[in-house]
Amino acid sequence: MTGQTWLITGVSSGFGRRMTERLLADGARVAGTVRDPDSVADLRSAYGDRLWLAELDVTDLPRVRRVVDRAFEELGRIDVVVNNAGYGLFGAAEELTDEQVRHQIDTNLTGSIQVARAALPHLREQGGGRIIQISTYGGQATHPGATLYHASKWGIEGFMESLAKEVATFGVEVTIVEPGGARTGFRSGGARLAEPLAAYDGTPAAMVRGIRTAPPSAGDPAKMAAAIIASAGRTPAPRRLVLGSDAYRFMHDALTERLAELEAQKESAATTGGCTAAWTRSDRG
Repeated sequence: MTGQTWLITGVSSGFGRRMTERLLADGARVAGTVRDPDSVADLRSAYGDRLWLAELDVTDLPRVRRVVDRAFEELGRIDVVVNNAGYGLFGAAEELTDEQVRHQIDTNLTGSIQVARAALPHLREQGGGRIIQISTYGGQATHPGATLYHASKWGIEGFMESLAKEVATFGVEVTIVEPGGARTGFRSGGARLAEPLAAYDGTPAAMVRGIRTAPPSAGDPAKMAAAIIASAGRTPAPRRLVLGSDAYRFMHDALTERLAELEAQKESAATTGGCTAAWTRSDRG
C-alpha cells in the first residue's frame, strides 16, 4: 500500500484504528476523521503529515462534504474511501426513544451515504477508486433486540450494492465488509442500550441487555483489518467480504432460509401475473 492514500472515517477505535495503524506502518497516507483529535495523538506524533486529520461527526451532513472536499483538495488523489464510523444501538423496538432511532439512522445510514456522495465527484474526476463500506453480518441476518441496528445496516448494504452498479462505468468499485464478532470494543464500549421495559423481561429481545458484559468475541481485529486492506488490491473488487466463521454461519443460514421461502412461492407468485420490468436482468446483477 506504499504510495496510496486512504480516507477513513472514525479512526480513533475499532477497525478504523486498526486499519490506520497498518496502513501507516506500510507507508501509506491516511486521511482520518475523528470526533476527538487527542484520541489519535500518538499516531500523529509517530507518523506526522502522513496522517491527515479532520474533526467530524458524520451526522453533521454539511460538514461531511466540506471535510471530504478538503481532503481531496489538500491530498490530491485518494485511492480508497472507507466508511467505518458507526455504532450499535440495541433494545426492543418499543424500548427505543425517537432520538435514539434518529441518531442510529443518521450515523450508520445517512452519514455513510453522504460520505460516499461527497467522494464520488472526486473519484470520477480522477478516473476511479474504491469505496469500502464497513457493515456487519447483521446486514444480511437478524437477531431480536437489534431492530434499528439491522435497519441501518440493511439500508446501507442496499445503497452500496446499487451504487456499485451505478459507478462501475467510471472505474469506481465498491466492497461491503461483513465482519462477525471481533475484539474491537464494539460491545463493551461502543454499544448503546435502550431503557428496558418490564414487558420484554425474559423474551428473546432482552438477551441483548447483557451485550456489554458478554465474553469477548473470538474474531481477531488485526487479521480482519489486514483482510480489508488486502481486498482493495483485488480486481474486480469483491462485492462482499465476509470475515469470521460466525459471520459466514449466520449469513448462510439466513440466506438459505430466505431462498427456501422464496422458492416455496414460485407458483403462487405467478398467479398474480407480471409486467415488463424497467430493468434488465443484467442491471439487477
